[in-house]
Amino acid sequence: MNGILLLNKPKNMTSHDCVNRVRKIFHTKKVGHLGTLDPDVTGVLPICINNATKIIQFIENANKEYIAEVSIGKSTSTEDASGEIIKVDNKLKTITKKHLISVLNSFIGEQIQVPPMISSVKVNGKKLYEYARKNIEVERPKRIVNFYEIELLSNAEVFYGEEINFSIRILCSKGTYIRTLAVDIGEKLGYPTHMKNLVRIKSGPYNLNQCFTFEDILQGNFQLISIFDALKVYKMIEVNDELKHKILNGQRIKKMVDDFTLIVFYDKFKTVIGVYTQDPKNDELLKPVRVFNVS
Repeated sequence: MNGILLLNKPKNMTSHDCVNRVRKIFHTKKVGHLGTLDPDVTGVLPICINNATKIIQFIENANKEYIAEVSIGKSTSTEDASGEIIKVDNKLKTITKKHLISVLNSFIGEQIQVPPMISSVKVNGKKLYEYARKNIEVERPKRIVNFYEIELLSNAEVFYGEEINFSIRILCSKGTYIRTLAVDIGEKLGYPTHMKNLVRIKSGPYNLNQCFTFEDILQGNFQLISIFDALKVYKMIEVNDELKHKILNGQRIKKMVDDFTLIVFYDKFKTVIGVYTQDPKNDELLKPVRVFNVS
């Protein structure tokens, strides 16, 4: 039982809760997830099981795609619907579709984000939410994120009312906080804002319609993504027995191709046996990054 389980994460569970439940279902301690989702967020949560935990470092930086519902008129302590309301603007608001799209487009590209206090970002070994629980303010590390696409999904030509809600689709880099984006959008529009709802519809190459619920999994209604298939984004090379022996022993080997980031070596059974990169000390050699124990 080695591979990636594509879980359709339910509400009211942390990503860690999901990992623990998968551990119990599959009777293994070797389980890890890709890309943390907050308890109120649903959608694609890839979970690596057994030997697949060894490839997390190679696939965790993939882009993510979301559908978010943004609510104009109230801001909260957590930047989403789960927090305490801290500011309210009840006056009637009018926002044109043209103006809203202009604001959304202003976020395309590299942006500097400050993660919310209620988040799992670590400062001095502790997660920010641990400081927040004790009402301790700490300086939050700024991070560079990238928004590749932000699309308005709501069709109204004019948004009007005391509270205005609209949906957007976001394609972004790893580590982006969509609730922070919602707040930043509100600031540019001039109103207190929070993220009302969020669904991750894609993580790397995996989308929501490939995912399984816990109910599916308990009924045996699921498939795992193999380690071989998960690493197809890199250069793949099949090995003979001689080269396989060298790789399994962690030896440096002769470079055979150019233009690569990583090279994934596999045997005739499509079993991944090693991941290699350029040897920085010798342009003609490759050095191992990860070797897999296979029979």
